[in-house]
Amino acid sequence: MDLSPDAALIVIDVQQGFDDPAWGPRDNPDAESNIGRLIEAWADASRPVVLVRHDSREPGSTLAPGAPGNAFKPVVAGAAHELLVAKHVNSAFYGDPDLDGWLRARGIRELVVCGIQTNMCVETTARMGGNLGYRVIVPLDATHTFDLEGPGGLRLAAGELARATAVNLAGGGFAEVVTTDTVLAG
Repeated sequence: MDLSPDAALIVIDVQQGFDDPAWGPRDNPDAESNIGRLIEAWADASRPVVLVRHDSREPGSTLAPGAPGNAFKPVVAGAAHELLVAKHVNSAFYGDPDLDGWLRARGIRELVVCGIQTNMCVETTARMGGNLGYRVIVPLDATHTFDLEGPGGLRLAAGELARATAVNLAGGGFAEVVTTDTVLAG
């Protein structure tokens, strides 16, 4: 994979609150280790890293500011980064400070997006990045999600949701969906 020297790694919501069993069954137990590998590679190459933190406004949320679950997981907690974006919606492009403005001011046009949850904040950020004209790469094995119930009792397993995200992003032309190894080979 050919990556520009300034391709930004966008690490979304790798927070301790997602370890709460209330989220239910998850997929991809290797997500955090793959995220760690990406962070290490970006640090070694002096490429920009952006950390994104979800600051929930929902009462009682494990991701609320001040709650222990709002803190980053150890794999991210000590990571060197150029920008920290706090958000309370799914897209990192609707956070503070302005991610799009920060990227454009630096001429960054490529994004590698990883983190939690695959079908929520990762997918939404990747879609918006694609819509804004960025080249977006999603190493799917550096994400994870949880089983989810929808209308009428319809329930999809986390793995099914991750596959749907891959189809949505790649099939819809929003992002390239690859593996961590593919990204690291670039």
